[in-house]
Amino acid sequence: MPEQFGVSGTPYMEKKQEIELYLHLPFCVKKCAYCDFLSFPSGAETQTAYVEALKREIRAFFAEIEETEGAEYCLRSVFIGGGTPSLLPAEQIAGILTEIRSDLPGAVSMGEPCEITIEANPGTLDLQKLSLYRNSGINRISIGCQSANDRELKVLGRIHSFADFQKSFRLAREAGFENINVDLMAGLPGQTRQSWEKTLRTVAERGPEHISAYSLILEEGTPLYHRYAEKDAFPPLPDEETEREMYHRTEEILREYGFRRYEISNYAKKGYESVHNTGYWDGTFYKGFGLGAASLLPERGIPSGERAEGEGKIRLRVRNTEDLNRYLNNPSSCSHVEERLTVKDQMAEFMILGFRMIRGVSLWEFRERFDRDLEDVYGSVLQKQQSEGLLEKSGGRLRLTERGLDLANLVMEEYL
Repeated sequence: MPEQFGVSGTPYMEKKQEIELYLHLPFCVKKCAYCDFLSFPSGAETQTAYVEALKREIRAFFAEIEETEGAEYCLRSVFIGGGTPSLLPAEQIAGILTEIRSDLPGAVSMGEPCEITIEANPGTLDLQKLSLYRNSGINRISIGCQSANDRELKVLGRIHSFADFQKSFRLAREAGFENINVDLMAGLPGQTRQSWEKTLRTVAERGPEHISAYSLILEEGTPLYHRYAEKDAFPPLPDEETEREMYHRTEEILREYGFRRYEISNYAKKGYESVHNTGYWDGTFYKGFGLGAASLLPERGIPSGERAEGEGKIRLRVRNTEDLNRYLNNPSSCSHVEERLTVKDQMAEFMILGFRMIRGVSLWEFRERFDRDLEDVYGSVLQKQQSEGLLEKSGGRLRLTERGLDLANLVMEEYL
């Protein structure tokens, strides 16, 4: 049995730690053909019960923090994801954010500004809903476009057309959103390099502040996976060479429109890098609320006799249950410790996540966090990768070269 980890087991946070919140709303109109996220259609009654359970979980977590002596935190971001959060009535979204503000313990300050993002799908937005989002404090919206080609959208099982995206984007601007991300996806069935370039240019010309450009991954168990397990599935997937060309053209094209690549799959105009996602890559603690939500938290103080000398502070990766009924019945006591990250684990994660960032990893930050020099820990690996032209060192940082970015997965494997 996994270790239970409810409100009574919520770990303390070290003084002056930054923390991020993730709120998972698993509901959608219809499951997309490529999606393996925890999401499903449901009725209004279930959605309302879920929102109330989510509020109870938030209250329980904050109550635990309130009782922790000497704790001080800064809330740097809130991310409302799914599923399709924009499917719910805007009043319910506003109610969740009101709950966070009203229950925020004195030990937790709200970052100024605090980035608050909601994911949305075209076809689920109107001006009234978007205006209520803005009035409730949401200052960033992430719209799942995926493609400017309706045929490609249909193959993915998306419920919207590109015209729906254009309307949603325009309404978001009318409602006052000045920070909009657009999700796009390359390597789709039937997609050519030319159609991908057209999608990039068409979306970039709309003027969003941020674009996330991911490659399609055929996740086992999804309808698209089963379809393409057959070699003769139609339309065909792009070949390896075409995908590589798409990958390189993405940065070249988006640079023309003022976007800077700051992470393997993310591009932003100056000052609009995602605070929340950067926190994940930087190792910031986060607390996830909702069905199946994950958290990264520090463990309570462990007696020295229970850990090996030099093991240091352990971080916990915690996950909520995926059982909807169990969550609705007792949302504050339905999580378990999924993994204990020792210092060795944390060092590896520091490298792997840090190399996702174009700026790379900081030698100084590694020393500050782990009290060891990075080159003493990974010297042989670093020398090998530098000699192979995969890494370069500059300004106290190590980062992937262009060749290293092309082979990022292979580079990162060596730190596991």
